[in-house]
Amino acid sequence: MSLEQKEGHLHPITHTILEMYRIFRELGFEVASGPELETGEYNFDKLNFPKDHPARDMQDTFWLDPKTVGEDKLMRTHTSTVQVRFAENHEPPIRIIVPGKVYRNEATDATHEVQFHQLEGMYIDKDVSMAHLKGIFDHFVKEFFGEGYMVRMRPSFFPFTEPSVEIDISKDGKKWIEVLGAGLMNPAVIEHAGLDSQVWKGLAFGMGVDRMLMLKFGVDDVRSLYNGDLRVVDQF
Repeated sequence: MSLEQKEGHLHPITHTILEMYRIFRELGFEVASGPELETGEYNFDKLNFPKDHPARDMQDTFWLDPKTVGEDKLMRTHTSTVQVRFAENHEPPIRIIVPGKVYRNEATDATHEVQFHQLEGMYIDKDVSMAHLKGIFDHFVKEFFGEGYMVRMRPSFFPFTEPSVEIDISKDGKKWIEVLGAGLMNPAVIEHAGLDSQVWKGLAFGMGVDRMLMLKFGVDDVRSLYNGDLRVVDQF
C-alpha cells in the first residue's frame, strides 16, 4: 500500500522575500548578503551612529561575550551593515537589496520579535535624488500591494541618511500606514565606504519583511510566523 506524500511549499517569509526580489530586479537591483555576527564598527560607526546612541546599549542590542568571540562583536541589528561592506568592495554604480535576519534585544509581542527579517536597499550613482526614491517606491507599492495605493513621504531622522523620510501607504487617502524608512545617504557613510561623496550620491531604504507580509495578508501576530503552526504557514 502506498502512502500519499504531501508536497512541501515555501515558508511565507521566504515567499515574500522572493516576491520583493522579483520587484526590485525589474529596477536593476541585485541581491547582496553579509555576516549576521557583526562588529560595532560596521553596525554603528560606519553608518554614522553617534557614540552615545541608545541603540548601542545592551538593552537594545545583543552584544556577545568578548571572551568567546572577541571584542566588539554583536548580532547585527539591521542589514545596512552589508551596504557598507558591499560598497567597499565594488565600483559604483551600485544597486543592491539585502534581505536577511536581524536581532533586537526587546520584549516579544504581537508586533515584535527578537529575531526577524529585514530588507535593506542601496543605490549609488553620480546623479541620485529623492525623485529616484519616490519612483522606486511608487513601483514597489503598486507591484507588492496592488493597484490603487497612494504613497507619501514624511520627514524623519536616521543617522545614515540626510534628508530622511518615513514612507506611508494608503488606500483611501485618510488612513495612512508607515511601511519603511529611507532617505539620501549621508555623505559620511559614503566616505566610510571609501567613495568620494563629492562625486557619488546614494539613497538607502529599509523595511521589515515580516511587517510587510503581515500588512499584505492580514496576519495579526508576528509570532505565528515563527512558532511552526502549520495551520498558519499552510495557508501560503
